[in-house]
Amino acid sequence: MSLPLEGLSAVVTGAGRGLGRAEALELARLGAAVVVNDYGQPGRDGSGEASAAPAEEVAAEIRAAGGRALAHTGDVADFDEARELVRLAVGEFGKLDILVNNAGILRDRMVFSMSEDEWDSVIRVHLKGHFNTTHFAAAHWRERSKAAGGRVYGRIVNTSSEAFLAGSAGQPNYAAAKGGIVGLTTSTALALAKYGVTANAICPRARTRMTEDVFAGFRAPGEGLDPLAPEHVAPLVGYLASPAAERLNGQLLVVHGGMVAVVERPRVQAQFDSKQDTFTYDELDALLTPHYADRPTGETFAAAEVLGLKRR
Repeated sequence: MSLPLEGLSAVVTGAGRGLGRAEALELARLGAAVVVNDYGQPGRDGSGEASAAPAEEVAAEIRAAGGRALAHTGDVADFDEARELVRLAVGEFGKLDILVNNAGILRDRMVFSMSEDEWDSVIRVHLKGHFNTTHFAAAHWRERSKAAGGRVYGRIVNTSSEAFLAGSAGQPNYAAAKGGIVGLTTSTALALAKYGVTANAICPRARTRMTEDVFAGFRAPGEGLDPLAPEHVAPLVGYLASPAAERLNGQLLVVHGGMVAVVERPRVQAQFDSKQDTFTYDELDALLTPHYADRPTGETFAAAEVLGLKRR
């Protein structure tokens, strides 16, 4: 069997359960040595006592299958603990080659009901957590590149969401964090390309502890692999982490159940130019109001239509 990641090392955050677990197992199956990170709190909202068990169990599973793995149970949203996570990978495996950012929590609420803490905590874990690990991994690759006098191997795979693409009424914090992750990814891709490092983001659909409410109406089949199983997402992460994906940089991909879609960057739908030095209210009214005349008042994107979701 081909092992495209043989000789490479990886960090996967939030890898004790769900998507992160499937991704860590896939990277190990493809030959990578893996640091399995998970803070281990039982609540999907980040509540409960932290536990080493989820990360250690996945690391043990990898080792039992003949791979190399160790657990890290720190909180990646803590700047110092993210530093230690990268140091652990470098110290144990000699270098870091692959970073998969997956850790996250949910604290859903409508925007008019959301508390400051509910906003801050989700932004902290998702967006700051992605930044923290990216910061230290990027510094590691930059130093290696300077020492080598050329490009090095580096791959970042970040986790965004279709909540950012199509909106999610009860998740303003989550949608904002996931949109920020796309911005972080494209900025990182530009900054690190000269060092040989790529950064891409995925929008996965998967049935996990985080999405049990979202997919409650989508029944798993009686037999065969669930179309929403995390195992459908993991192969794309393995590919993006591999040498074969060297030409993919700054890309956003939607993935689920045997489908991968490459998302275009936003394009201009229409352009209106003023006939004078600057627009007036009346001129904008004459141009923009007719443009949206066929849309019912208050209409927005219907997520189910945009994403092609059908209830089973």
